[in-house]
Amino acid sequence: MMLMKKRKKENVDKNALAIFIKNPVLGKAKTRIAKDSSDERALKVYKKLLSITHKITSKVDCNRYLFYDQFIDESDIWEPQIFNKKLQAGNDLGEKMFSAFSVLNNEKNENCLLIGSDCPYINPTLIEKAFKALDSNDFVLGPTYDGGYYLIGMKKASNLVFTDIEWSQETVLEKTIDRILAIGGKFELLQQLNDIDHLEDWLEFKSKLN
Repeated sequence: MMLMKKRKKENVDKNALAIFIKNPVLGKAKTRIAKDSSDERALKVYKKLLSITHKITSKVDCNRYLFYDQFIDESDIWEPQIFNKKLQAGNDLGEKMFSAFSVLNNEKNENCLLIGSDCPYINPTLIEKAFKALDSNDFVLGPTYDGGYYLIGMKKASNLVFTDIEWSQETVLEKTIDRILAIGGKFELLQQLNDIDHLEDWLEFKSKLN
């Protein structure tokens, strides 16, 4: 029994989850929701999404990294005892994600995942399934209905899967898979989920809570 517990702990220690967030600043967060309503409502929705993401990721047994887009906030809801706080580095989203995976690899993590804060449908079981997928795959992807992905995972940081991608387009997932296949990578797809881009997405999510 002692041997089994030790082995489980070793598996957990090699798992790392990176979470990309935007600093919740009025006029900067969820701009498409703001167009449908107001900056104030968009910020309120985004803070709710951050709270949901915090609750979900706090329940996953792994090394957690929080990457801010503008500045590191030491006094927000993300406890520094639980979340290793970093700053996103790079000129575009692809460069920032590659940089984050490089940080995770450099700190001796093996199975590495990255999520944003726009998908409240994700849950701890799904994240754990993604970690398990990396035991037998090079990559794992969580597709969204709009052609992107809410999760990407890999063992070794690969810049190729982030190069020449038109972000926020419906071809993101397709082109990412093409990049993976081009380098002979093996991948697994998780279940398809919605992310929250527009006010109607948020209202639909809220309706499912009732």
